[in-house]
Amino acid sequence: QVQLVESGGGLVQAGGSLRLSCVASGSIFHINVMGWYRQAPGKQRELVAHITSGGQTNYLDSVKGRFTISRDNGKNTVYLQMNSLKPEDTAVYYCNADHVVAMFGSSPRSEYDIWGQGTQVTVSS
Repeated sequence: QVQLVESGGGLVQAGGSLRLSCVASGSIFHINVMGWYRQAPGKQRELVAHITSGGQTNYLDSVKGRFTISRDNGKNTVYLQMNSLKPEDTAVYYCNADHVVAMFGSSPRSEYDIWGQGTQVTVSS
């Protein structure tokens, strides 16, 4: 089973920076789109940014120019560099992989819509 593990969250003052990382574990051949979502208390989960295996990116309007998503396909890792953080960025941030092809025993298999456990980001004013 493929797992995603996030790290890098924490408490930061407004205007500060954090870098989130998400590593996919397993005998992975390919990950299609990897993304970061966030969910603030009382709000729905929203897409923050995603990146295709070819490097195409897409961002939530409110984070454009402040956040940068990147990935290292060789390390099955996706990053989210967050600069100029604002209190409204406070949320639990989740990593997602939409389609992963990995070896299970001697056979390749696809897994879909895989989520990490989440990492808390808190921005104080």
